[in-house]
Amino acid sequence: MRRVYLDNNATTKTDERVLEAMLPYFCEVYGNAHSMHSFGQEAGRALDSARETVSNILKIEKSELIFTGTGVESNNLAIRGIARAYKRRGNHIITSAIEHPGAKNTCQDLEREGFEVSYIPVDKNGVVIVEELKKAIRKETILVTLMHANNETGVVQPIEEISKITRENKIVFHTDAVQTVGKIPVYPKELGVDLMSFSAHKFNGPKGTAGLFVKNGIRLGKVITGGGQERKIRPGTTNLAGVVGMAKALELATANMEEKMKEEEELRSFFETEMVARIPEIKINGKEATRLPGTSSISFRHLEGESILLGLDYKGIAVSSGSACSSDDLQASHVLLAMGIEVVDAHGTIRFSLGKFNTREDIEYVIEEAPKVIEKLRTISPLWNEFQLKK
Repeated sequence: MRRVYLDNNATTKTDERVLEAMLPYFCEVYGNAHSMHSFGQEAGRALDSARETVSNILKIEKSELIFTGTGVESNNLAIRGIARAYKRRGNHIITSAIEHPGAKNTCQDLEREGFEVSYIPVDKNGVVIVEELKKAIRKETILVTLMHANNETGVVQPIEEISKITRENKIVFHTDAVQTVGKIPVYPKELGVDLMSFSAHKFNGPKGTAGLFVKNGIRLGKVITGGGQERKIRPGTTNLAGVVGMAKALELATANMEEKMKEEEELRSFFETEMVARIPEIKINGKEATRLPGTSSISFRHLEGESILLGLDYKGIAVSSGSACSSDDLQASHVLLAMGIEVVDAHGTIRFSLGKFNTREDIEYVIEEAPKVIEKLRTISPLWNEFQLKK
């Protein structure tokens, strides 16, 4: 049986070239990069080289890059850090109704600490309604935090347009770019943001290594206390092997990026066209908006997403029934509900996310097997049978 991995928005396979670059930093160059002796200095040079590589690719200063452990940690450092540093100026934060739990839950936690949060709605394609964001701004607003692209639908948000608004109002702007860095061209200074989160395992790097861009001049309150590493913003011994791996992965991901994006988008287009032609009563979410080239969110009406996921898994096809970070939660996706999708259809939604190791043969296999899985499940679905009787 063929095995096809189409859950690359959840995590990606580490590129073997990335692993090869990391290996020396486990057993050969193993000193603490912040130690003064020769072992530490050797590690320190490797750390500085990796920081320079990542900074150059993102077109930022080395002093503006903080290494962290995960994208969620980067989001917490940004959101909580701004809340604590600027709370004397105001207590109001603006975010959207479709944020990843790493940002959404952080904002909700800050509400319990006395901050006020406005959750901006999105349109039917999952794009933040900019006019509603403008209306939400107050003199107490200290932070706008919006994801660059949604992890479930792949819909890209108008970050550059919004950054002009935040600059005019002297509001700090953070974007969660975990789903975009390494997949499409991303340069935080061109986007106009003050802070930006990203994570290596989304672009074929190692898990447990991430980053946070902090524009020079932006203050962050302490979230983690400890030593002086990473400008005292993220104290703790740096994961040197992971950082080296992230730098290598970003180098590989951004090489010939435009060509790879085009190939991935063509493959997704082929996939979606065939799925619509072969399976009745399905809807591609966010199709009219700009999307990441490899993300396809499809609602299969009158079915449960978990049943579809398991049926595809039995055929060797790995997908997600929503955000991987909350896939054990049987509640309908807050992202899809915010887009106005009916609860029953949200429950029947599957995310297919392609990556650089997927081939046309992989997609052809999924196109062949998925309709069989859907047809079989619908024969035993009370929802589908009820729908057929009403036709």
